[in-house]
Parts: sequence; structure tokens; C-alpha cells
Amino acid sequence: MARVIATINLKGGVGKTTTTAALGEFMAAEFGQRVLLVDLDPQTNLTTMMIGEERWKELNELDRTLAALFRGAIESDTASFDIEKALQYDVSPVRSVRGVDLLASSLDLIEIQEGLSHRQYADPGSHRPIEILTSAIEPIADRYDYILLDCPPNLGMLTLNGLRSADGYLIPTIPDILSTYGIPQLQKRIQEFANRTDHPLREIGLVITKYRSASNLHRSIIEQLQRDDRIADVVPAWVPEANQIAASAEFVPYGTLKRKYGNTGQFDALRILTETILMNAQVYL
Repeated sequence: MARVIATINLKGGVGKTTTTAALGEFMAAEFGQRVLLVDLDPQTNLTTMMIGEERWKELNELDRTLAALFRGAIESDTASFDIEKALQYDVSPVRSVRGVDLLASSLDLIEIQEGLSHRQYADPGSHRPIEILTSAIEPIADRYDYILLDCPPNLGMLTLNGLRSADGYLIPTIPDILSTYGIPQLQKRIQEFANRTDHPLREIGLVITKYRSASNLHRSIIEQLQRDDRIADVVPAWVPEANQIAASAEFVPYGTLKRKYGNTGQFDALRILTETILMNAQVYL
């Protein structure tokens, strides 16, 4: 059975989606893992990173995105979601990467999420609205070693579906004041959700992104986070701020991961990050 990991931060712009994409690609290419990426964020950034905007438009028109899954939960007259048709295989734009599949997101999820919230309010004691994703991926979970869920930067119904499906979670963050300010509150809310749903959910680690080695503030914040007993682990592989990592969000062909993410420390940092998270997942999950 796959280990299911959600990536989440309530602060946008911290590299959450880029981290998810890189972890999936490195898990597959460098460590031989079978990976499914699930894009729960209506911004669709992970989707377009992996398959491009044109292919995403085709899927959206064919109703083969996660919008179809969640729409079917609130509209009884819609066709049932066919996960086999929705799955996109070997989606990485990196030629050397194989074994990364995708369930695509849709902009339509913005409105659909409101419908899910109304359904939850109508029957607050029911867990069904937050178990939609779990039920959908359960039949295919055995095909993968890891399922990575890219959650929206909020605690709405899509994120709750992700957390309900996950065994653990990662918090990517820039080591600055604004990006780390809400982490204790996020941890508390996730733990309350886990307790309320009787669903064990472990924090796997805090992922440092966009790290600037010349910044005294960044080093100071990391030291504070490392001393914080509430944080399970600050993953000791800090992803540097780099133009090539930022540019990796564009869907263009690459020959290797080094060409995509950069070979002046970026590749090594992402590989160590992935290796550490794989080890942590084996311990915690």
C-alpha cells in the first residue's frame, strides 16, 4: 500500500507546488519509486508543470480532472468519475523520468469547493464530504509506493479531503517571519482534524525552501525552528533560492533533472531532501 503524503502551508508563494513536483520526480528517477501526484489546488500549477496548459485544457474539456470527482459528490445527475480515464501516466517533462503519474486539477474546483462546504454544513456529523478523495484513490493505491497530494493554501474542503487521505504531511516554508508565523496554528488545526476524524496523521518534516545562505535572517529563523519542540523535524537539506528552480514551473522539455533544476547545488539539495523524506516516511508512517 502506498504511503500518502500531503504538502501544505497556509502561506502562498513558499514553493509548495515546486517541492511536490521535485519530490515526485526525484523519488521516481533517483530512488526507483512509483509515484502518483494529486493536484488538489484549483490554481492547477502542479498540473500545468507536469503536462502543460494545452493538455490540461483537453482534460478539462473531457471532464477528466478532479473537478469531475468532486462535482459528482454534490450533483447527483453527473456521470460517475472514471479514475482510469483521469489518470495521466509518465507525466514529467524530464525525458529521463518515468513512473510519475498525475490526477489533474481544474479551475472549476473553486466553485465546487463551495458546494462541498454547503454539504458539510447540512450534515455536520457526516465524514462523507471529506472522504471523497480517499474512496476514489483506494482502488489504485497499490500501484504506487508514494502518493503526493498538493493541497491548496487553506483548510477548506479540498485540503481536508487531502488530509483525510494522507498518512503524513510536509510543510514547505521560506525561512522568514511571514512564512513561518502561522505554522504552530496550522499544526494545531491539523491535529484537531486528525483527532476529530480519528485518523492518525503524522508530521514528516518542515522543508526549507528558497534559502539564501547570505541571509542572517534565514539562518536565524532556521535555528529557531530547529529548537522548536512542536516541529517534528526540520529536514536538513535546504532548497536554495535559484532561478532554475523557479523556472522549473514552466512546462518545457528537459533531458535530465540536473538540467531542469540546476547543477550548482540545486540537484544535490533536492536529492538529499528526497532521500531524507523517504527515510522519515519509513520511520513515521
